Amino acid sequence: MQTGKISISLPTALLQFVENYKITKGCKSRSQVIELALDLLIFQELEQAYREASAEIDPEWELTLEDGLKDETW
Repeated sequence: MQTGKISISLPTALLQFVENYKITKGCKSRSQVIELALDLLIFQELEQAYREASAEIDPEWELTLEDGLKDETW
């Protein structure tokens, strides 16, 4: 996987959190902590998108349990 490099500024409290998380959870680097945080954000966004898509489904639409070929034998 290709990587890029960015520089960010964080309030001291957040930087301390990142450092403490790195140490207590055994992460290799601060970057890994930030990657985990971003993965959670991505998951949260996808979850919201699925929730919105699900809400768009017409509640009157019924799932079809059969394909209409009742006379077929297995």
